[in-house]
Amino acid sequence: MDKQLGDTMDQRMSVRNAGRAAGRSRRSGRGPGKSTGKMLAVGGICLAVAAGGIGAATAPVWADSALPSESSAPMRNIVGLAAPVVKAVELGVTPIDGAKGVNPAALPSVKAVNGVVKDVQLRPIAGGDSVPGTRSADGSTWTAEDPLEFDTSYRYSFTIVDRAGRETKKTQSFSTVARANEADAAVYPLNGSTVGAGQPIEIVFSEPVLNKAALEKAVAVTASSGQPVAWRWYSDRRVRIRPETFWAANSQITVDLRLFGVDFGNKMVGNSDVMVSYTVGPQRVAVVDDVTKTMKVYFDGQLVRTAPVTLGSADWLSPAGYAVVMEQERHSKFDAGSIGLKPGDKGYYPPLTVEYANRLTTSGVYVHQALESAWGAVGVYNVSHGCVGLLPADAEWFFKNMKTGDVVQTLNTGAPPVEPLEGFGDWNIPWAQYAKR
Repeated sequence: MDKQLGDTMDQRMSVRNAGRAAGRSRRSGRGPGKSTGKMLAVGGICLAVAAGGIGAATAPVWADSALPSESSAPMRNIVGLAAPVVKAVELGVTPIDGAKGVNPAALPSVKAVNGVVKDVQLRPIAGGDSVPGTRSADGSTWTAEDPLEFDTSYRYSFTIVDRAGRETKKTQSFSTVARANEADAAVYPLNGSTVGAGQPIEIVFSEPVLNKAALEKAVAVTASSGQPVAWRWYSDRRVRIRPETFWAANSQITVDLRLFGVDFGNKMVGNSDVMVSYTVGPQRVAVVDDVTKTMKVYFDGQLVRTAPVTLGSADWLSPAGYAVVMEQERHSKFDAGSIGLKPGDKGYYPPLTVEYANRLTTSGVYVHQALESAWGAVGVYNVSHGCVGLLPADAEWFFKNMKTGDVVQTLNTGAPPVEPLEGFGDWNIPWAQYAKR
């Protein structure tokens, strides 16, 4: 009888020693990501909580210590080898401990399988209010409610409770995207403004956009007229948006840029959401014809004024096609040096001031009042450097009745159309070809 008892004890000791050896082997030979247990993938590092502590899921806390007995617990009533019967807690935390460059829009979370989460505190290490969060109905998950700040280090503290009621406290930290990696955008037209029906939307980004498809999904353009729009990327930082035809008169346009947290590419992340809303005025279009030397102005399709004009001379043809009024100045200073002319060159003129100036291109094509010396040529022949010259009364009327965003179409000059980035020559690109990345 004594021999049998001794054999049994030897067997138990052998089993226990084998278990310890196996535990050490698992710890040294396998990483946390190779646990044979079912792990929860939530973008964070997975840990295990058991026997009163938190350790790597593949390295239980009892691997290097005596096995605790639960024989007196209600959950244990079978005599035999003492071993844990409470399932280890699998813990998923995002962001992971020590993470850097975390996207502020990615809401942090703590999730426990086979346990609950409580007493979660997430706050900036440098001080400040805790980030608010909510727990799931079963207490297993805590999720932040508000996005984080850029360029901020945060500290997590939380308590994990397993199914035996044992608590383990844990602290982790991480930091969000640095300010050097923030990206934002500027939109034109401006919020609250009123513009002409020919004004395309222009968005200029502070950083190059490599994920253009993601940006397009993050920006919603809506028009009260229901007009669909197309995007045209002129560079990685500049895009324009327009409908197939001019905006409907008196429509409301809203540009909703949901850029916060959007990955621009190259580690750049959008830092804000912006909404711009503006109004389109009447459809005002001035049609200039070099054959007839006239300008006909239409408001919502109705002819409201006809005026004689002088256009660019043979050496300085006025660009053809569509242009958009970019800005208006009651008095504007003109300098021939801005178009590369110097004293002695053909076509040079000394600096001068023109009246009722309406800019059409960045290179200096305007609709303006012709100089007094050119009044005799208006309606008869061309004498300008590419501008549209009007007599004083017509120039004053145009200035007061046409607005930025209104359209000027020039016909029969023999010159190429206005380039898109020479102002807003987007309307010279056929609709079928407009959308381009």
